[in-house]
Amino acid sequence: MESYVSPGLIISLFFVIVGVLIIAKGLVIIRQSEVMVIERLGSFNRVLESGVNIIVPFIERPRPITMIRYVRMGDEYHPMTTDEARIDRRETVMDFPGQPVVTTDNVTVRINGALYYQIIDPRRAVYEVANMSQAVEVLAKTTLRSVVGKMELDKLFESRAEVNNAIQEQMEEAASKWGVKLTRVEVQDISMPDEVEEAMRLQMAAERRRRATVTEAEGEKAAAIAMAQGQRESAILNAQGDKESAILRAQGEQESIRLVISAIGESEEDKRTVIGYLLGQSYIKVLPTMAKDGERVFVPYESTALLGSMGMFRELAGSPEDAVRDTLKRDGLRGGMIASSSAG
Repeated sequence: MESYVSPGLIISLFFVIVGVLIIAKGLVIIRQSEVMVIERLGSFNRVLESGVNIIVPFIERPRPITMIRYVRMGDEYHPMTTDEARIDRRETVMDFPGQPVVTTDNVTVRINGALYYQIIDPRRAVYEVANMSQAVEVLAKTTLRSVVGKMELDKLFESRAEVNNAIQEQMEEAASKWGVKLTRVEVQDISMPDEVEEAMRLQMAAERRRRATVTEAEGEKAAAIAMAQGQRESAILNAQGDKESAILRAQGEQESIRLVISAIGESEEDKRTVIGYLLGQSYIKVLPTMAKDGERVFVPYESTALLGSMGMFRELAGSPEDAVRDTLKRDGLRGGMIASSSAG
């Protein structure tokens, strides 16, 4: 007995299979932070967000976006181009290879940079530019050349943050038309020719030697100034000491002369006798010192006269010291007598 399959069953199975295929083809699951641009009969229709979405097979289809990514193998970068139906809206880093850039002082350097961007408007990223990632890369390279070309080599090493900010500011307007937001730009490596690097090394060594020389000279200058100030203060103190000492000696001599004159007498002849005696004493004090410097000593005529007057003074009135002593005794006795009479 032969089995019999009705044509209706076959047709039903056919439609069931086709329906399952249509549902499987039309059911699209979009992951978090991803979107999909859908075209209907070749024109833009909508953007599918994350979650479960349904499209009409053969009528609606996703529009892929072309992305270029670099794969680093050793010191070389190899580009890889892919067409992706799902557009990633997360922040993406583009590490493009180093580019030769000429600075204002005609030095060619090679700069390796990294670009961080994020797709904000998927529709613009697909329809406003043919290859969004390539356009962003070329824009970053040209902007990098423009910014660095206005700077000197030494300034470039000191102002990486300024270079990054300048590149980002100049790229934002153009990138916004493509639905792309630039988050930041980083200059990673700056390489230069060997001869320029050697020249910079020599310049740095010379600069350090110059700073060391300047620091040493400043130290010697400060030491000399301090020493001079110390000598000045010492000279001032010594002069003040000599002045005070001379004043005290003069006051002592004045008091001594006054006592001698008051003890001997107040007449002009007595004053001349006292002055001659004092000058003779000065000559006598200097004579031993004069005798040390040579075998012969020449004594001025005035000194012999003064010595003679001193002898005469001693014969007539005794020494001035004795006269002063007698005066003090006399004053003391008189004061004692007056004190005892007043007490009686």
